[in-house]
Amino acid sequence: MKKLRDYEIGIAKLSNKKHLYEFELDDSFFDLFGKEIILGGNLMAQVELDKTESLLTFHMHIRGQVRLVCDRSLDEFDYPLEVDGTFRIRYGDENAELDEDLWQITSNTQSINIAQHLYDYIGLAVPMKKLHPRFVEETDADDDQDILIYTSGTRGSEDDSEDDDDDEADPRWDALRNLN
Repeated sequence: MKKLRDYEIGIAKLSNKKHLYEFELDDSFFDLFGKEIILGGNLMAQVELDKTESLLTFHMHIRGQVRLVCDRSLDEFDYPLEVDGTFRIRYGDENAELDEDLWQITSNTQSINIAQHLYDYIGLAVPMKKLHPRFVEETDADDDQDILIYTSGTRGSEDDSEDDDDDEADPRWDALRNLN
């Protein structure tokens, strides 16, 4: 079983250049984070670390498939996934998360654990509505239908303005019409 330390990158002894790492993300990786969103998967993460004097830039490319639960039928299915992400870590006086893609660490930090970053990028790539592939064609057909919008009248239409003159105007609406 994999542990979180399997996803640590020792940065203290690295030279200032680009370094490449590969991580296999299987079911044991997802067991580390629980199974609320993603049940498991089989992914390969390629991480390029560009180290400079003051900044660490991590470029991640994650490709494979994750196992999800369909929101409609509760059946499990494999969902193909390809994710690219970048986050940066700079050196500073204290450890802090400055932004979602920018962290700050102290200069005596020996290693960086990127497991949470990998999981977050995968989780963000999972669709909000998780549908089994057999339901996808149904959803696409529903999306092609026209949406009907009912209004009390259309603005800018000359035919409607003639009809409005015939009807007795309600003074409460006059103030709103003047806003146009």
